[in-house]
Amino acid sequence: MKIHGLQKMTLLDYPGKVACTVFFGGCDLRCPFCHNSDLLDVNAPALMEEDELLSFLKKRQGLLEGVCLTGGEPLMRPDLPELCRKIKTLGYPIKLDTNGFHPGPLRALIEEGLIDCAAMDIKNSPERYAMTCGRDPLDLAPLKESIALLLEGRIDYEFRTTAVAEFHDDASFAGIAELIRGAGKYFIQKFTDRDSVMFAGLHAPSKEDMLRWADIVKPSVGLAELRGTD
Repeated sequence: MKIHGLQKMTLLDYPGKVACTVFFGGCDLRCPFCHNSDLLDVNAPALMEEDELLSFLKKRQGLLEGVCLTGGEPLMRPDLPELCRKIKTLGYPIKLDTNGFHPGPLRALIEEGLIDCAAMDIKNSPERYAMTCGRDPLDLAPLKESIALLLEGRIDYEFRTTAVAEFHDDASFAGIAELIRGAGKYFIQKFTDRDSVMFAGLHAPSKEDMLRWADIVKPSVGLAELRGTD
């Protein structure tokens, strides 16, 4: 299995744990504000092979406390379950980042006990999802199935939205609140422009806007907070 990136240590990607983050190429969305646009192509140059990653993890046993799998979209990789089995054999809990459009593979990982935590991106309200994802038309049924799966509470999870001034407003978060009603944890994170972002000219919303948006969502979830604000 090809590995397209490795952050050897992070205190942010797996809440409460010292972890590493493994990046996989390939994604079925084309969000204009994506920070990892170099990973959209599954055929992008790989950083390492699976054996090298497992060797790294074996050497870090006792130092790292978890492994975060991200992308791209990791659930597009048919060999992901086998890699998870090997990582679990080394004693690591696994957190998965996903866009939510692959409920079948997500369910399989949960049912086999191969992931311990999941973070799912919620891009926008249903009416604006296709535009925000750069895919039109876009069937939201798989997304809603994945949301319902996480809401069952069989693993720890969070939902999160990257807020972009050009894509989000009050109506966006009213729609998101309905989409994830009953969720335990929800975070709004501020967009940060980088060279790797697909489209230039996008901006972060103000902190005041983000605080108001969190207030819109709070009645529908257990916790709604901001990330990445000053």
